[in-house]
Amino acid sequence: MKNTRDKLYEVIFEADTKEGKVFDVVLLFVILLSIALVMLESVPFVREDYRSILRIMEWTITIIFSIEYILRVIIVKKAFKYIFSFYGIIDFLSVIPTYLGLFLIGTHSLVVIRILRLLRVFRILKLTRYTHAGRTLARAMWASREKISVFIFFVVTIVVIVGTVMYLVEGEPHGFTSIPRSIYWAIVTLTTVGYGDISPQTSLGQFLASVVMILGYAIIAVPTGIVTAEMMKSTSESNTQVCPSCLHDKHDDDAVFCKKCGARLNP
Repeated sequence: MKNTRDKLYEVIFEADTKEGKVFDVVLLFVILLSIALVMLESVPFVREDYRSILRIMEWTITIIFSIEYILRVIIVKKAFKYIFSFYGIIDFLSVIPTYLGLFLIGTHSLVVIRILRLLRVFRILKLTRYTHAGRTLARAMWASREKISVFIFFVVTIVVIVGTVMYLVEGEPHGFTSIPRSIYWAIVTLTTVGYGDISPQTSLGQFLASVVMILGYAIIAVPTGIVTAEMMKSTSESNTQVCPSCLHDKHDDDAVFCKKCGARLNP
């Protein structure tokens, strides 16, 4: 019984074995099929002509996900740890909307939450380079949070000042009817989006708009440089094994024991 449980754990939770890879790939296609069904059901003529077929397929997929979720809860050593983990919550939310649809109208479309399950694709076929890239980016952004916060505060200050000045320069006759609307114009211009719904008409206003546009190109490069600098400092983590005890999955390639709880990883 124990060997069967360990085998199922490797298939369902791991991506290092052939069976685990096949399981994850099949699961990925089922998720994509489920999302496609929800999209098709939003099309009026498809919903009316193929309602029964779509409903049968949706319930079939829901049952598959339900069985998978139950197996995950039974197989894992610490069930509550999995249930309240990030992936555990996503797995639960991908199942519950269809059942809620039996009692509450309008909840069926919530099954699009299943698209979040595509996050598991980073473990499929041991795509370590993508897993490493994602973790590196996340660590870099977290390490840059203070610098980026200061940068955002600086940008907000600029758009408030520029928006206020444009309100005084252009005024209501030229579309700048209030300071908040002028700040909106400043944000659109600084980010180089340029909707064109309002624009300065006076020479001074156009000059100020030109300065803001040029400043926008310079500002775009700042957060990129901050995050890039932090990414250069990141270390490599590419092991895809999941700890059977605490479900931690950020281990080095040669790790034998979990770096978080010390439990032995599955060979």
